[in-house]
Amino acid sequence: MVNTADMLKLFAKHRGDAIVVSGRGGKHWINLSDTALDMPLGDPAMGGHCGFAFGLAMALPHRKIVLFDSEGDLQMSLGILMTIAEQKPDNFYHFMLDNECYATTGGQPVPNAKNVRYDQIALGAGYPRAFAFNELDGFSKALPEILGGKGPVFAAIKVKPEVENEAIGNRKKWRTRSQVQVVADLRKELQIA
Repeated sequence: MVNTADMLKLFAKHRGDAIVVSGRGGKHWINLSDTALDMPLGDPAMGGHCGFAFGLAMALPHRKIVLFDSEGDLQMSLGILMTIAEQKPDNFYHFMLDNECYATTGGQPVPNAKNVRYDQIALGAGYPRAFAFNELDGFSKALPEILGGKGPVFAAIKVKPEVENEAIGNRKKWRTRSQVQVVADLRKELQIA
């Protein structure tokens, strides 16, 4: 299993000017990056991150969109994979961090966690390329190919769980800007009215 922070540091070297949507899987990204091109969505209803990132990819076809998803989030909306595959946004890069549990709600196990092959689900849904990684070295070697090719592409990465056992109201807030502020900054950066 991979340490999420190490994986995100490695990704940062290859990011370029991609817009990054950091869902539950990528919340550590906020600590590694300081750019108006980050979209920290906080905690919308589980299953919402992928649809948002896909919509962003469709709205901004000239920009690379990267999503750091989680397996728990994706399980809540598996149908989005078929929609993404059908629409074929070649600027969409879907990274799913699999810690085998619902870490943000206390660490409850994800159903059949050790046996699900999310890369195979993505391929079965119609993604043209999908990868699975259990260790950082393999991910590091494949990352230039993943980001260098056209999307949609899916990469499942087994990560070490970091379970939040504090009551939700007592947790340290990791989102540094409001959603309104993020969208305003992105519109300004992209010169959209």
